[in-house]
Amino acid sequence: MYRLILGDPAINLKGIPMALTESTMLALGTAAPDFSLPDTVSGRVVKRGEFARKPLLVVFLCNHCPFVKHVADAFTRFAREYQAKGLGVVAICSNSVQTHPADAPDKMTLEAKARGYTFPYLHDETQEVAKAYSAACTPDFFLFDKSHKLFYRGQFDSTRPDKGTPTGADLRAAADAVLGGKPSPAKQLPSIGCNIKWRP
Repeated sequence: MYRLILGDPAINLKGIPMALTESTMLALGTAAPDFSLPDTVSGRVVKRGEFARKPLLVVFLCNHCPFVKHVADAFTRFAREYQAKGLGVVAICSNSVQTHPADAPDKMTLEAKARGYTFPYLHDETQEVAKAYSAACTPDFFLFDKSHKLFYRGQFDSTRPDKGTPTGADLRAAADAVLGGKPSPAKQLPSIGCNIKWRP
């Protein structure tokens, strides 16, 4: 389902996992799987159908991963900017609460409020949505066009926790293209991060 990356120089730094995982790079044109999940901030159930006829970004996040922490503030700014341009944005946490209680719904609520998330932060308790999207790591980005066909999947940008300040250059280019009716970016590189923590 996903590929572990061994020997990356980031794995030896303090606080970075000893094994990294990259995006599965789901086939472009794949239809967005449905979801119906509770938002940990508002408490309401959010469905994919709410974003009909507009491009939609689905990102798999969590609270504890150093790769998510590295991009979280930059992604929050990105989301606010592109939501104003007409992009639908939702974030989903699918990590097992049994093994990683820091990613429990109540902690997700606190994280969303602390970061100033302007998008729903959904809890995928059964992990069925993550499996439907072939999500593998955190963060993992899936950008769909207005027909909800996969337009871009890959990295936020080329920075990593040990290298550079995140700008979201790759995702910004893709979002500009989909909103502007332009072709999908020819070069798409996988996101890299901690693997999704599957239930035991």
